[in-house]
Formats: sequence, C-alpha cells, structure tokens
Amino acid sequence: MTACAREGCGGTIEDDGFCDSCGFEAKAEAVSTRTATAAWTPTSSTEAWTPSTSTVGTVSTGSTGTSSGRRGSGRTSSRGLLGAGMVEVPRVPARDPATAILPDPKVPESKRYCSRCGAKVGRGKDDTPGREEGFCPECGNHFSFTPKLSAGDLVHGQYEVLGCLAHGGLGWIYLARDHAVADRWVVLKGLLDSGDADALAAALAERQFLAEVEHPSIVKIYNFVEHQHPGEDRAVGYIVMEYVGGTSIKDLIKAARTAGDPAACLPVEQAIAYALEMLPALGFLHGNGLLFCDFKPDNMIQQEEQLKLIDLGAVRQETDHRTSIYGTIGYQAPEIGEAWPSVSSDLYTVGRSLAVMSFAFDFQIAFRHKLPSAADVPLLADYPSFHQFLLRATAKDPAARFTDAEQMREQLTGVLREVLASQDGQPRPGTSTEFTPEKRAFGASSRIPRDKPDPAEVATVLPVPLVDPHDPGTTYLASVTAADATELIEALSTADVDGLEVRLRLVRAHLDVRDATGAGNVLDGLDGADWRIDWYRGLVALAAGRPDDAVKLFTGIYHLLPGEAAPKLALAVAAETAGDTRAAERFYRVVWRTDRGYISAAFGLARALLAAGERTEAVAVLGSVPDVSSHHVAAMLAAVRTRIGLSEPDELAEADLLAAGDQVAALDLEVERRTQVTRELLEVALAWRQADPDRTATGSLLGCRLAEPDLRLALEDCFRTLARRANSRQERFALVDRANQIRPRTWT
Repeated sequence: MTACAREGCGGTIEDDGFCDSCGFEAKAEAVSTRTATAAWTPTSSTEAWTPSTSTVGTVSTGSTGTSSGRRGSGRTSSRGLLGAGMVEVPRVPARDPATAILPDPKVPESKRYCSRCGAKVGRGKDDTPGREEGFCPECGNHFSFTPKLSAGDLVHGQYEVLGCLAHGGLGWIYLARDHAVADRWVVLKGLLDSGDADALAAALAERQFLAEVEHPSIVKIYNFVEHQHPGEDRAVGYIVMEYVGGTSIKDLIKAARTAGDPAACLPVEQAIAYALEMLPALGFLHGNGLLFCDFKPDNMIQQEEQLKLIDLGAVRQETDHRTSIYGTIGYQAPEIGEAWPSVSSDLYTVGRSLAVMSFAFDFQIAFRHKLPSAADVPLLADYPSFHQFLLRATAKDPAARFTDAEQMREQLTGVLREVLASQDGQPRPGTSTEFTPEKRAFGASSRIPRDKPDPAEVATVLPVPLVDPHDPGTTYLASVTAADATELIEALSTADVDGLEVRLRLVRAHLDVRDATGAGNVLDGLDGADWRIDWYRGLVALAAGRPDDAVKLFTGIYHLLPGEAAPKLALAVAAETAGDTRAAERFYRVVWRTDRGYISAAFGLARALLAAGERTEAVAVLGSVPDVSSHHVAAMLAAVRTRIGLSEPDELAEADLLAAGDQVAALDLEVERRTQVTRELLEVALAWRQADPDRTATGSLLGCRLAEPDLRLALEDCFRTLARRANSRQERFALVDRANQIRPRTWT
C-alpha cells in the first residue's frame, strides 16, 4: 500500500490503483483519471454533479464501419485501417472470454456512491469493512453492490451466466452463453439497483430504441430480458449485448503507465486514429436522433486492428428532455447542469477524450472545463493545429464547437496529416472539403528574394471556399457567361437572383480588377455567421494593404478549420506582408511539409528562410518542388541563384559553385534561357576567382575549369550566343561589346 499523493487526502492506494479515501486513481505528477459517473435532471438552476459508480473491469468488443444519417455524409471507414489507413496502430490480441471473468467480483469501497444523491455509501470505519448492501444515510435510498447472478444461473431460459466481467454505471455486467443461438458469447448488463427508478427508466429506454441501432462500430444489442431473482419482489431487467474480446483504450493507457512512465499516454497519432474511427459511429447515432452522452476512453474497445464503441447505458433520444442524464466528470460538457445534452455536448466529450488519450493532465479537477496551455504541454506546442482542434472541440460555448461529427472528422483528418508529415517529413496530401486548390501559385519566381508577391494579386489566387449547393444563387452563377471580371461585376450587380453566393462571387470579381474598395463595400452589406464572409474580408484587407487586419481574420478561420491548408497559407502570406517572417516561415512550412501541391508555400518558405539567414535550407526547400510541377524549372533556377547570389564572392565555397552548375546542367532549358543562366553562373565564378587568385580550385563548372582565362572564354561564348539571338541591332551590338570586353587579353 502507498499513500495517496493528492493534496489533503490521507488515504492509501489499493491494489486496483485507486485511493481508498478520495476514490481517485493514483496521482502521477499532474495525472488524474477519476472515472465517476453521475446522474442529473435539469432544473431552473445549476445543480452540482455527484458521483455514483465507477467501472471495474472491461467488457470487450470490436469492429469498424460506415457513417450515415441526417448530419453525416455516409462515408465509409475501412475495416482494419485505423486513422484513415495512415497510422499503424499496434494490434491488440483477442481475449479469451473465460479469462475476462472476475474471480472475486467486488466494488471497491472507494467507488461506492448512492445512485440517487451521490453520497458515499458502503464505506468502512477503522478495521470494519463497509456494507455492500444497505441504505444511504443521506437520502435513505437502498444500495447494493453485490452481483445478483451467479455462474450457472439461466436467464430467460436461454442465457447461461458464466461470471462477472465488470461493474458499470448501471450495475453489474456478466458474461454468458446464448444456448438458443449457437452458444455464442453474450454480455448481460443488469441494473445498478432493482429499486432505483432512474436506472430502471434508463434500461427501459435502451430496450425501446437501442435494439434498432445497427452499426459495425457500435456494440450490438441483441435482446432485453427480465429475470426473477430468488427473494426479490419483482423481476430485474437485463440487456443482452454482443461480446468480442479486446482491451479498452483506458486500459491501454494504464498498461503504458504501469510499464514505467506514470504519466504515459498514447502517441498522438494513435489517439487521433481512435477518435477518427469513432466519429462515424457517433455521426450515425446523431443522424438517427440519438446522443451517446458518455464518450470516453473506457468505452472504446480495440481488438486486433478494429475498434468498437461500447456501453450504451447513457444513450438517449435527442428530444428526450425528461429522463435523467448519465455521464462522466471530466468529459462532460460544462453546460450540462443547465441544459440538456446535444450533438454539441457529445462532440465535446470526443475532444476531451482525445486530450486525455494524448497527454497527462488533471482533467477532472484543475482542468475540468479547460485545457492546459501549450507552454505547459510540449505536445500542444509541437502540434499547433492539434491544439487548435482541441480548443474548438472543447470550447465552453456550444455554438463555437464543431457543427457535426463529419465536420469534426474531416478537420481531425487534416490535423493527422500534419502530425504525421511533421514526424517523418513525408507529405500527406488530402482533398479539402472546404476549399478549392489554389488558383495558381503566387511568388513562384526564379529570382528569390527579389520578386516578392503582390498582395493584391495574392488575394485573387488563394484557394476559394467551396460554394454552398443549397444557396439560391448557386444555380444562377453556373449560368453566368460574362467574358471578364468587369462584365461579371455588371451582371451580378443587376442580377434578379440574390443570395450569399452571388454576393461572394461579386467580391471576387472586384478583387480580380484590383478594386478592394468595391469588394469591401459588398462585404459591408453582408451579415451572418458564415465563416466565408470573414475569409473574403481577410482577402480584401490583404489587397488593400492592411496585412495586420488580414492576419487577425485568417487566424479566426484557422481556429475554426485547423485541418485545412488554405487558412495557413493565407496566414503565411499575410504575416510575410506584415513583416513577421517568423510566423510566415512557420505557416509556410506546415503547408509545404504536408502537401506539395501548394507550390506557393515552397517559394514563400524559401523567402522566409532567406530573411532569417538560412540559405542552405532555402535551397533545399526549392529543390524539393516536384519535377512534375510546372514551376519546377523556376524553383531550380531560384535554388541556383539562392545558392550563389546572396553571398560576397570571397564567401562562396567551390562546392556551392559546382552544385549550382550541376543543377543547371540537369535542367531541360531552351538555348537562350540556358545561356542566360550559364552567363550568370560564370560571372559569379569569375568574381569568386578574382577575389582570391591564389585559391586552389580543382573542379569544373559546366565543363569549364575554374581558372580566370577559361571562365572569360566561356563568358565570351555566352555573350556571342546571346547576341545572335538579340531582338534588335542595338541589343546585339551591346552584347558583342560585352563579349569583347570579357575575353581574356592576349598578344595576338
């Protein structure tokens, strides 16, 4: 036995890892994983939540499946491919059901609470153990923590009880065999207390609609039966559920902590993979008017490479504003206590669970309704988009959270792509569900850093938010055939059809003709919560020369859509225009590292790196532009000029000159362009040689020795080649004169 480390508690930690006094799990640094379930019925004022029971043991099931419903898109999550197939999650072997049976099923005294008022019950004093059955001293409610079924009991003439598996929020859970259906393994979930009206109502509610819930990632309800116990006045109800052996995510975390690190959690990519697998299941429930209410790591089971959502005891109809609410402290949304559960409060529990799975923090007391800062959690500092995702998912204001499980899944998938790309440097591109690709690359010049992007032009080429197909103006816009932006402005300004899409398209047309004032006037007439309005306000601010305002607006979009690349790209160019090259570098980097389709990000990152004096890395970034890109040649030439053109001649190394020559030689350039680039490179090499005539040079540049006479002859040849291709006599004569001047002096 060890003393509880929680301040003010004089209890000891029992064998199950929980304190016998305060009931909390052994505290490791800032870790607290109390799993208390509470019931509450809303009144006109806020009522305190009181714990009733905690889970002992695990009921295991597992698989994956398809999302559908009124709020979801009906997309499929592939079986055995956790994390959209991007994350390799360790397999969890299937468990022999017989080994899951508890040899001595008891509820620890530290977890015994009255199911009605939440008071501590069944607690011992001094050396006298507490009672497992009795009456609550506070409210007089009868309590019982003893199993009602024993091995060998036959329930409903069909289910042979084999033993206890766990004790959950609504009572004991048993393993049984279904003799009527191929002796399959099943789980019987009983009531917390046969005399408890709330528990009975919850069980009856399950019988009414849970048997109709069929989703491969949600435990299947087979039946609802009643059983008369000897000595009882009335029959007790049991839910019959499927059983598939596995391990809960909470137990996986516990195992990691037991192995040595008391603050261990799951790798962030694994935690995200689990959440991604469960969101379609929640979306399915929401689409059918149901709320899960008690999402947490305890209720996710992994078997092999499959995941399943278990324990439907707290599931309720979305329109149910009558029955008691069951949930878990530390995961429950802050409005529960003044408002009924909702889709928003369900999604809140996903965000909290994801945080608990990813990093250790006192989520049930000190941070019950908030997250620690990035300064205190290095993981959040390492993955800012993940932090932004958690902040939106767990926002105190329900209206600020994700709107549905599908949107949450899409954004979390984008965050996962960023996380994985940052870990191994391999891009993880994905198709956005909110934005088009960028219309064309900006700042993609071969003369970095001299050619910086024009903010007004950038505002016309950044990705565009996708149109709303339900907007009345969308069909009209598809029929508009204006030849240019000016004609489009006239057509849209006098259109009989109105709607947000028409107004936003008009804004873009004004930006296309560099009329930021006109675009701003259109936006001033719009009022609504659609985030796209702020996106266009950010574009107008950028085009109008107000980059600081643009940064603020794009930051708000980034908070809303942390998995999207477009807000980060917009933030990067706005920060660059505002002179904040450090922020520009950060956002350009995450976009380019994750998706090589955003060529603007490569050139922007190179500019930011050069501003910070990181020439070598800037060259490497430009060199990473794919050769299939139409901007590959511009990037390679920019890399050449970056390598040789930003240092004094005597500071250059021979290796830089030779590497630049190799890059030029590898490019497929037409004659005049190759000659121009070769001339630039030879001129730098000549200045390098003249800066220190005695330096030793052993290599050759584009077939030319790094000796002054050879460099002069090669340059003469370049100027004469360019003269033959000159567009005017004046230009040709000037090039010939330059050739004569550069040729080496001889006596002949």
